[in-house]
Amino acid sequence: MADALTPSRALLACAGGWAVLGLAASHWPLLAQFWQGAGVALAAVAALDAWMSRRQPALRVERELAGVWPVGCWNNVTLRVHNESARTLALDLHDDYPTQWPMEGLEHSTRIAPGAFAAVTYRLCPDQRGQAAFGPAFLRVTSPLQLWTRLHRVGPDSAVKVFPDFAQLLGHTLSATDRRAPAAGAIRKRRRGEGTDFRQLREYRQGDSMRSIDWKATARRNKPITREYQEERDQQVVFLLDTGRRMHARDDVTTHFDHALNAVLTLGFLAQKQGDAVGLMTFGGETRWLAPLKGRTGLDRLLAGVYDLQPSEMAPDFTQAATALLNRLSKRAFVVVITNLRDEDDTALRAACELMSTKHLVMCASLREKVMDRARSTEVQSFGDALRYSATVHYLQQRRDAIKRLGIRADRLIDITPEKLSSALVNRYRAIKESGQL
Repeated sequence: MADALTPSRALLACAGGWAVLGLAASHWPLLAQFWQGAGVALAAVAALDAWMSRRQPALRVERELAGVWPVGCWNNVTLRVHNESARTLALDLHDDYPTQWPMEGLEHSTRIAPGAFAAVTYRLCPDQRGQAAFGPAFLRVTSPLQLWTRLHRVGPDSAVKVFPDFAQLLGHTLSATDRRAPAAGAIRKRRRGEGTDFRQLREYRQGDSMRSIDWKATARRNKPITREYQEERDQQVVFLLDTGRRMHARDDVTTHFDHALNAVLTLGFLAQKQGDAVGLMTFGGETRWLAPLKGRTGLDRLLAGVYDLQPSEMAPDFTQAATALLNRLSKRAFVVVITNLRDEDDTALRAACELMSTKHLVMCASLREKVMDRARSTEVQSFGDALRYSATVHYLQQRRDAIKRLGIRADRLIDITPEKLSSALVNRYRAIKESGQL
């Protein structure tokens, strides 16, 4: 696809020279015929050059880029422009990238000989998660006589998936907690018992239950052999994530929803290291269900399942979400509800937590706006400051009252600013895991 012609600097210079010649001809009539002839010649040559540039040049563009990018990190994109025509082409190159992203390294001007190619590398820094699209590159090619430039769109469409920067968020959140428990997930103490996980076969010992005898193994070895079990310690961690309108709230740069998503991925990483299965269900907008799955596969599926998730403009329905989760979870799980609580939510959220607690261990995490804490701690110097302070204190008191009305145990409730959510969830999970409640 080609765009309208644009006169080049050479054509503009020729037109300027012709105008100067016309000015001279107005003083010296003998130059008038020469001026007219020069104008006709220039117009004819320009028209011929425009006609010759009407076809898209034989250019081929290849784009090289990774299919998955971390958000907030600089990534390289390489464009290779191959000249498959019989003449040297002068062109300006610009790519069709997501324009809201910071960019370095474009645009680029070059000349490409016949049969040769030019490679241009530039950098982009994606500023939000999700799917991002690249269109065909923009090539402004100079015409054969260099009097015009014409814009062409050449090359393939491309797409990238922008994921949370998993390495960075884990490094910031888990470094301190890993120092407190350096062997987390690596050392597992086995305890003998009548659990559901088979451990090994061994010879019968006095006091063993007759139900534990493996009669087939006993017949093969001609001596009593019993089955030894260990207590089942691997559990399910399931996140119930609010994607409603309140998660649009923003403190500084990052939204509450992105903070919540980072916390989900951080705790999901730790849980799979502990051998637990990790799952997720969203509510308050688009409903996504990722059934609990163990190991790195479960974590990878969790990451791939939420990278493009965004909060909606809908209000959350806590009771409906709790009912849907109970219908999907057959085995007892540690359910982590992440939301942004308001005083009008206390009845619905309490009913939802009580409903899920009949079968599961439930923890509720509510994100508190950091701006409220700042407003409460700011010195009052004017009447406007006093009004703002009073409104903030009143709002926070309503929030505390709503939290009390939930009736949730203090160790199962987190009311915290978004940037501290990840570390708080990790610490609570470890405390519950070590206490044997999971």
